Amino acid sequence: MSISETMNEVKKELSSDEQMLASAFKVEKIYKQHKFKIFAVVGLAVAYFAGTAIMENMAQQKREAANAALLTLQSDAKNSAALTALKGNNPALYELVSYQEAIKSSDTATLKTLSSSKNAIIADLSAYHLAILENKPTESKLNAELAKVHNAALLIKEGKNTEAKEELELISEESPVYNISKMIKHYSIKGQ
Repeated sequence: MSISETMNEVKKELSSDEQMLASAFKVEKIYKQHKFKIFAVVGLAVAYFAGTAIMENMAQQKREAANAALLTLQSDAKNSAALTALKGNNPALYELVSYQEAIKSSDTATLKTLSSSKNAIIADLSAYHLAILENKPTESKLNAELAKVHNAALLIKEGKNTEAKEELELISEESPVYNISKMIKHYSIKGQ
């Protein structure tokens, strides 16, 4: 290698070192100008991830407590401590367990309370079963056809066969209870 080639290589190395040093000074200048903003962003990111982890841990603990309470209630349905724990940790599951127990024991007071639940499914099912237990006409989104059969049966008991037939006519042929409604119309209202 000649001296001129060596000199050119040294110049290239020095210019690249010079550029690296210049960029380091630029980074330092930017850091000094925006260090509070950088610390704020890093701090917010750390706080967000720490908060998310803490919230997830708390939610997991609530789920585990609710599951333990549910397992206790499956073996002892009247355990008041488990009911309280379930109500505090998972109100929707508490309503479902209360609904299940109310149906088993025909508890109209509990069904009446549950029929005004914020959970639309529990509210609809509770109102439907409450009306069935009290022998009152009912409407239900989830049990619409069964409600019509029940209402028709009540109308037949009252001697209102024409209205009962009209109620049963509202059940579509695709419904699973269509054949039941057809038999009721045939055997109960055939003279009308």
